[in-house]
Amino acid sequence: MIDYVESLERHGHLNLNSELRKKLLSVSAATIDRILTPMRMKAYGRSQRWRKSGMKVKSQIPVRTSADGDEPEPGYFETDLVAHNGGLSAGSCVHSLVLTDICSGWTECVALVAREQTLVLEALEVLRSQLPVPLLWIDTDNDGAFINESLIKYCQSHDVKFTRSRAYLKNDQAWIEQKNGAVVR
Repeated sequence: MIDYVESLERHGHLNLNSELRKKLLSVSAATIDRILTPMRMKAYGRSQRWRKSGMKVKSQIPVRTSADGDEPEPGYFETDLVAHNGGLSAGSCVHSLVLTDICSGWTECVALVAREQTLVLEALEVLRSQLPVPLLWIDTDNDGAFINESLIKYCQSHDVKFTRSRAYLKNDQAWIEQKNGAVVR
């Protein structure tokens, strides 16, 4: 964030006193999201009802943290979506759905043309047939492509345990993040 603030200051788009600059650089991502939520709702036309239903879905999925420390058996996968956009957020790009087995480090990927929940379900079906062990459990981040009723129902119907990580804490998904850097990107 400091790079953005410095760039805005350098180009004359931002002029902060030292106290306000210090506060801005120390604020957490979660606090920024909380502050911007009303403006995002207004800008995107999403009602408070949508937010409450999203929170209801999220509350149905247990949280798994890096501190849980259990040694899972083969078949326990961390799951993530990786955008192949060269670091540019404008336009569309291909995404990879990645599954990494926590026990063995086995990693499987499949390309998606969009970040969309029905494509995630189709990709999981493809990947399940390629895995050397049964898919017993998936742990995802809080991406909307994962946190939805469709994936909850899919996991229930296929007897797959479904957990999620805490928001903004990459260490909760350390195995998949390591593979994203070493294998996918």
